[in-house]
Amino acid sequence: MFHLRGHHLLCLLGYRGMGYSAEYTENMTRLHSTLRMHPETQVELVAGPDDLCRHFPDDQPYHCEERTVHERDTAVLERMGLKPGDRLPWRTLEDRLATAFIPGDIPRLCSTCPWLGYGVCEDGVRRLRRGEGLYPVQASGAAGEGRSGA
Repeated sequence: MFHLRGHHLLCLLGYRGMGYSAEYTENMTRLHSTLRMHPETQVELVAGPDDLCRHFPDDQPYHCEERTVHERDTAVLERMGLKPGDRLPWRTLEDRLATAFIPGDIPRLCSTCPWLGYGVCEDGVRRLRRGEGLYPVQASGAAGEGRSGA
């Protein structure tokens, strides 16, 4: 079972294999690939730092406790009719995400996100709404080079 905060559900849709550091990217790729290949995997929704935040690099400003991040989590979960403590298979979360969000929601919900300018989350929502699931991501040596995804 994975523990995820609300806005990371959207980040997973946009993830393309790069991130804040090699350790962060390795962890996110492992989690993302598990959900993609095994959509029955259980996810427990949490308020605050989750299985992705635990791997955020020490040498960068830690934003996982910022007010805007918590507000984004709350907005995502409310839109999906969920709350911290709920446990669902990833497949069910994908269905709810596809129903609750359109690509145009991302710029409004994620206006303070440093990844917004890449457009990958909007693409991920489009993909999900077409029934295509998570974008296939290969483990890469390019971790930390550029930003894409959570």
